[in-house]
Amino acid sequence: MDFLKDLTIGIEEEYQIVDKESRELTSFVSDFLEQGAVLFRDQVKPEFLQSQIEVGSKVCKNVQEGRQELCRLRSMVAEIADKNDSMIVAAGTHPFSSWQDQLVTDRERYHGLLDSMQLVAKRLLVFGMHIHVGIEDRDLQIDIMNQMSYFMPHILTLSTSSPFWRGQKTGFKSYRSIVFEDLPRTGIPEKFSSSLEYDDYVNTLISCGSIDEPSKIWWDIRPHPKFPTLEFRICDCTTKVDEVISIAALVQALVAKLIQYRRSNQTWRTYRSSMIAENKWRAMKDGINGSLIDFGKKTEGLVSSLIEEIIDLVDDVLDPLGTREEVENIRTILKNGASADRQLACYEKTGSMESVVDQLGVETLEGV
Repeated sequence: MDFLKDLTIGIEEEYQIVDKESRELTSFVSDFLEQGAVLFRDQVKPEFLQSQIEVGSKVCKNVQEGRQELCRLRSMVAEIADKNDSMIVAAGTHPFSSWQDQLVTDRERYHGLLDSMQLVAKRLLVFGMHIHVGIEDRDLQIDIMNQMSYFMPHILTLSTSSPFWRGQKTGFKSYRSIVFEDLPRTGIPEKFSSSLEYDDYVNTLISCGSIDEPSKIWWDIRPHPKFPTLEFRICDCTTKVDEVISIAALVQALVAKLIQYRRSNQTWRTYRSSMIAENKWRAMKDGINGSLIDFGKKTEGLVSSLIEEIIDLVDDVLDPLGTREEVENIRTILKNGASADRQLACYEKTGSMESVVDQLGVETLEGV
């Protein structure tokens, strides 16, 4: 399995910047970046709104290195926040802050997004986590994207961390996904026969003025427009580092398994995007406590059982990847709940959105 060493990992996270006293989002990113300029270099960047900050790991040769990077970045950003009476929170939405109170970051790219998307862009007070898996061959990227689409709803359930919106329970575990899909070119990707067909699709959108560059394709999985990676974008910003690393390890293991199949002239069956979208809706709604459709059997099954099947599926690549412990920690999420479940439990116990924010702040730095 020599190809496994090429499956590098990268992780991007979008954090909330929260005022310690009010627990509201605070528009602080410009000062933040100025104070941390020497430390951050190019690994910490502004996002669309000034209450958001994005971090990106370096290219990591394995998942354990990814953990070290994530702990370093969270610690570094949290230290500067703390010195300014703020804290960072890793979750898909803020429990009660409103998008109407947020300031847009003063950059040409973001003003362009606002001009083209108007109110849809203004509502984007959401925070995601992206996983990059290194795949040099662009045709292989497309093939794996086609096959991995099936597993995206399962992965989403593990990351769900956005049950609240503007001070209300939404009835969803990932309300971030609902808000984000107001944008065009989001959701489960279409299927392509080759990188050439994908490039033709992108070039058509550019030549017709729909987009000005490929990064404005915001699907749940996409070939990264600049790096030799397949980028998995479906996850809510995931609260605990242990959870992030376990999800990243599972994604990497699934990619490894599908490449292994390809080398044996086998493939995972591909399904219509509209069918997978049915499962994504279920994942957004009920998270790990729900059920998803097994399209092969044409039955529905508990998320917990289906994810156990996925863990069994990738079993033979875990030791070569060195990620058995990280992937088996997925069972801890299934047992104890994802972030959304813990947030809801905290609110039921305390009746306080501020308490939910405090819990998120603690969990964001747990193990860091």
